[in-house]
Amino acid sequence: MVEIKRNESKSRYEATVDGCAAGFAAYERDGRTVKITHTVVQPEFEGEGVGSALAKHVLEQSRASGQKVVPACEFMAAYLDKHPEFKDLLA
Repeated sequence: MVEIKRNESKSRYEATVDGCAAGFAAYERDGRTVKITHTVVQPEFEGEGVGSALAKHVLEQSRASGQKVVPACEFMAAYLDKHPEFKDLLA
């Protein structure tokens, strides 16, 4: 199971699987906007849904806090293309 926590000091959301670092989504906040700058999934966890779990979590957290999203990394942009239910979050 993928567990995701926000690491404010590093400006990123971090994903773990069974306690092992599996990936992260780095961000920059500017007022009511969050810019996702980079998404990384460790090679041993690729294809296991870690990236999608990160993207969904970031988008749900942004919606809950009333923030708009700028998908500055390819992965986040591709995720948003495949998930129109989050299109309202685009800045």
